[in-house]
Amino acid sequence: MWGSARIELLHGVNLDQLGSRDPTHYGSLTLTQLEAGVRQYAAARGFQLSCFQTNHEGVYVERLHAARDSVKGLILNPGAWTHYSYAIRDALELTGLPAVEVHLSDVQEREEFRRHSVIGELCVATVAGKGVDGYVEAVEILAKEMSS
Repeated sequence: MWGSARIELLHGVNLDQLGSRDPTHYGSLTLTQLEAGVRQYAAARGFQLSCFQTNHEGVYVERLHAARDSVKGLILNPGAWTHYSYAIRDALELTGLPAVEVHLSDVQEREEFRRHSVIGELCVATVAGKGVDGYVEAVEILAKEMSS
């Protein structure tokens, strides 16, 4: 259906530590395992999924800048940057791309500072608290968004 339509999954700060972080919030999968599962699901839906992770905010911003010309949609889990990085917010706005914000844990049930997202209003949806299934849901949301 989509041929080679590309989606990019961008993980932010500390997400490279999945598998060793608190499993009650983040599950037990490593980042590599999580991305492989989402990549496989996206491919079955006709998408080519590229994945990227960095612990450097400026690198994340530059990746968003590059996405404008290389992908059709974004899945974003900026980690803690979600709550305060206006640089990432501005870079996302510049892309003009449909994006879905994803969080492994239910951020609304956690500490107060995690309940605010500076990128949420720029995203077509936010999926939180569904673990890896949240990324699958994000692929579905993008598929619908990109077909309309």
